[in-house]
Amino acid sequence: MFDLILKNGTVVTPGGITETDIAVMNGRIAGLGDFSSAKKTIDCKNLHILPGAIDTHVHFREPGLTHKEDFTTGTLSAIAGGVTTIFDMPNTDPLTITAKTLQDKLQMAKGRAWCDYAFFIGGSADNTNNLNVLEKMPGCCGVKIYMGSSTGSLLTAEDDIILSILKKCVRRIAIHAEDEERLKSRRHIAEASHDVKDHPNWRDAETALMASKRAVGLAREAGQPIHLLHITSADEMAFLSDHKDIATVEVTPHHLTLSAPECYKNIGILAQINPPIRDKHHQEALWKAIRNGLVDTIGSDHAPHTLDEKDKIYPDSPSGMPGVQTTLPIMLNHVNKGRLSLERMVDLLAHRPQCLYQITGKGRIAVGYDADFAIIDLRKSNTITNKWIKSKCGWTPYNGITVTGWVQGTILRGSLVMWEDEILESPEGRKVILGD
Repeated sequence: MFDLILKNGTVVTPGGITETDIAVMNGRIAGLGDFSSAKKTIDCKNLHILPGAIDTHVHFREPGLTHKEDFTTGTLSAIAGGVTTIFDMPNTDPLTITAKTLQDKLQMAKGRAWCDYAFFIGGSADNTNNLNVLEKMPGCCGVKIYMGSSTGSLLTAEDDIILSILKKCVRRIAIHAEDEERLKSRRHIAEASHDVKDHPNWRDAETALMASKRAVGLAREAGQPIHLLHITSADEMAFLSDHKDIATVEVTPHHLTLSAPECYKNIGILAQINPPIRDKHHQEALWKAIRNGLVDTIGSDHAPHTLDEKDKIYPDSPSGMPGVQTTLPIMLNHVNKGRLSLERMVDLLAHRPQCLYQITGKGRIAVGYDADFAIIDLRKSNTITNKWIKSKCGWTPYNGITVTGWVQGTILRGSLVMWEDEILESPEGRKVILGD
């Protein structure tokens, strides 16, 4: 007898969409077919079953910044949105740049995380010599480089340091690519206006393109594959189309959904994020890159701040917005509007992240894989509200927006942890296992 059977669902597998039951045993997928005997059965008639989403780009703020997020609230928000695995970034306090700070974070998450997790180590001049050891530690998903927009030793703007990090590591390296010198030279634009509408003027497309070109050149010199995060511009996409052999590409739901100048007029400082939300010309280039296969992953770049923090006068206001809970609803709405297929969405949110980071047993509905599922009502319309958000920050840039496509339930390793927006069970998240 199986532990669980998902009956009558429409299932998105690596081979395509099919009508089949899913049998679960000991937290893993035991079979696809026609099954009837289980301790628990969930009728998924008229529902789609997707692999639980993998969000490889979140900032859950713990340790040091837990007034706006922590592992409990961040992973709860993930589960509420059908995300079953997250990769957390290293810009915490203290920075995650040593074996001790990594182990501390793993200990903090143990018993409190609602979804499965791994953590990035920050690449810096201070830890270059032992990054090859740190990146292979259990619970580490890889190394993150900040070419711009960071502080302390996490800011790695110099080519020689970036190159030494690239040469030291084996796993694909994640990079925030904005040119720090250009950012500093153009900050006067923001300081003169004190208007967030100038955010994409200060941090213009050339700032991103310069850094992306440098990153790709250094990656080629080192022979090290890189993953460029939150690409925002038509200029970068045109350049990166010739460099798929060395650089993979992430985009975010907010850059695909919000556009300038409307977003700055409608929600003001809540739209401030790095790299910035740009105009529709750039947004359409992102969608074109999704359609032609240039984009590899979608990451939320979930980076919450409190509303009080956001209320500071620009540019002293912090950049970042919550997103892990809204990724699937927003992207399902795009599916329903015909901007991408359901299969392509699942590829971006599950199949490709699993492949790029060599995540063991995640991201696919196939026998032997973890029984992580997002159960979707593709035709259900619902309104996203601040009240629905589980993040400690308590707000979303999509407040009041009605979408079509909603997460009916979330299953983590065979346990139903969310159904109809109600959180069930208890936090049972574990660190993920990654291949070499």
